[in-house]
Amino acid sequence: MSMDLNQLLETAKKASTEASLAILSVYNSEEFEVDHKSDDSPLTKADRRSHEVIMEHLKGTGIPILSEEGRNIPFEERKSWSLLWIVDPLDGTKEFIKRNGEFTVNIALVENGKPILGVVQAPVLGKQYFGVVGKGGYMSEGGVLSKLKQKKEIDFSKMGLKVVGSRSHLNNDTETFLNSLNYPEIVSMGSSLKFMMIAEGIADIYPRFAPTMEWDTAAAHAIMSSLGGLVETPEGEPLKYNKEDLLNPYFRVY
Repeated sequence: MSMDLNQLLETAKKASTEASLAILSVYNSEEFEVDHKSDDSPLTKADRRSHEVIMEHLKGTGIPILSEEGRNIPFEERKSWSLLWIVDPLDGTKEFIKRNGEFTVNIALVENGKPILGVVQAPVLGKQYFGVVGKGGYMSEGGVLSKLKQKKEIDFSKMGLKVVGSRSHLNNDTETFLNSLNYPEIVSMGSSLKFMMIAEGIADIYPRFAPTMEWDTAAAHAIMSSLGGLVETPEGEPLKYNKEDLLNPYFRVY
């Protein structure tokens, strides 16, 4: 199919903006104190509302959609999708429950296993990041649009590299990786905003030695690729998408 990437980007941006408003209506409501274990918890409500809004926008594109909600679509059906949307309506469950604002809406367009367009929006922080491979990446904050800088090659021997880590404790693989660096500094962040810290130039590298799913990374991966950044396995292979097993291998972003 011939596709207008600019038009698809506008659709994805609009979907993520409206999904963010749907999430905020739950996040800022009086009912937030409800028991989080119930099926009608604020998290579940926010996730569901965001998912509905995004589906409403994307279904008009005629491109199939893979989301956390539709994780059970059989590979037999998916494997013929050379072009698809990969969506996470609310990435950062722990951050949402802790109310620290570090959660996102992720929308990616993937072609032949590679993310080519991505939108990552942080509803509470009021930031929307987006990029198209070959056309660069941008951040919009409070109505102000800024172009994200293209990434330069990183020198792993440099002293004091800023490494993005998770707030939850570091595992052995991560510790080993940190020990291979020269006095690294650890910065914490939740959800796909870890990638965006590198996109913004606040951090240098994000090593991930813990499980993630394709919808956790696809949109942020597209934005990093639009900036010349790399998202690859320890063996140097780029992450691939719409695989039979939707679990990502370990990776690092730089």
